[in-house]
Amino acid sequence: MPQNDNQQVAKIFTLVINSVHQTMENYSIIIFILIVMIGLSALADKIKLPYPVLLIVAGIAVGFIPALPNVEINPEIIFLIFLPPLLYDAAFNISFAEFRTNINTIGTLSISLVFITASGIAVIAHYLVPGMTWPLSFVLGAILSATDAVAAMSITKGLGLSHKTNTILEGESLVNDASALVAYRFAVAAVTGTAFILWKASLQFLFLMVGGFLVGFIMGKILALILRGVKNNNPVTISFMLLMPFVTYLMAENLHVSGVIAVVILGLSIAHYGNKVFPEQLKQQSKSIWDIIIFLLNGLIFIFIGLQFPFVAKKIAVGDRLPYIGYGFIITIAALVLRMARVFLQKVNLQRAFQKGKGRITKNALLDFKNSLIISWSGMRGIVSLAIAIGLPATLGDGSPFPERDAIIFISVVVVLFTLIGQGLTLPWLVKRLASKESPVN
Repeated sequence: MPQNDNQQVAKIFTLVINSVHQTMENYSIIIFILIVMIGLSALADKIKLPYPVLLIVAGIAVGFIPALPNVEINPEIIFLIFLPPLLYDAAFNISFAEFRTNINTIGTLSISLVFITASGIAVIAHYLVPGMTWPLSFVLGAILSATDAVAAMSITKGLGLSHKTNTILEGESLVNDASALVAYRFAVAAVTGTAFILWKASLQFLFLMVGGFLVGFIMGKILALILRGVKNNNPVTISFMLLMPFVTYLMAENLHVSGVIAVVILGLSIAHYGNKVFPEQLKQQSKSIWDIIIFLLNGLIFIFIGLQFPFVAKKIAVGDRLPYIGYGFIITIAALVLRMARVFLQKVNLQRAFQKGKGRITKNALLDFKNSLIISWSGMRGIVSLAIAIGLPATLGDGSPFPERDAIIFISVVVVLFTLIGQGLTLPWLVKRLASKESPVN
């Protein structure tokens, strides 16, 4: 095994050991958080409130308890432990036929809109937030450029959205994390003084995407081969399906390609394979196990998001908190306006392409006013943005502190909270209002 691979394995092993050690030390806190999460999830169902919103608010309240130690998110844990199973589950359950039909819209929102949003936020931050140079502004823009798969699916679940709308939202959220991570890497490189060359950046982006696709496709084939040999042993089959998202993510990251894309392609591949091979009993057993895992992971994520606000607020001067919250609100509105403009432009472009017979745009791929508005309003930020922000390097290459790091993290947390609470609370009302019209939501 090459030396770099040995170092990477050692790093992962050390991370896991440290995480287990920290978990044992904070055992009582974790149990307390789990009890709060499960109880509030049940309450949210009773009072017809989106449970992510209730969990976030509870997390904020719990975070202000003086006796409670600071619960800081480890970005590597988010990307290694939380992200693979959540992405895999979403990709596994997505409608492949709908995904293919709406690939034009999904691609537009998950790639071009990410870079448009990053640029728009960067412009606002540069001229609005004191101390934000252009490189730092683009770092903030990249952090907040992508919507979050966990947030989008959790908020919209149970609202009765059509397969088309759900597929577009989930498909966008599954792919755009990779675009945002690429934009983030280049923005951070610019802050540290690395020269930015457009053609090199474009080539690296293509390499990350295509490489991630290939890794996911190959690992999907390998998993399908394994499952074919053990399909009569349900516990072993389900165990392999639980393990493979983590293996695929690590494999892709070790090869320096997109682990996010690799896990998404793995999920799509196994879903396509599983529909042909798996017996109904195995599907139901697997679904029950995954539902519990995803429920716990989702709940912990939203609690942790809320817990971060008191933690990061302590690092900001009291006089700066209110202005920074104001900047976060303005950035939230700007991101929403940019998203609405791009979605409705996509609606027009699809209609024109369909009328002219260009490309492979079918009637089923067209957007109407209602689903365009719902898609626009569903662009919540979430755990990925938070993990990227908290994962900002503490120092530059020369050992000096990373400029405006605390401000960037605080504003990012504020925007995440505004989108999840604000849009999360108003989205059910919007869907019901549109559904009350004569024509159904498509």
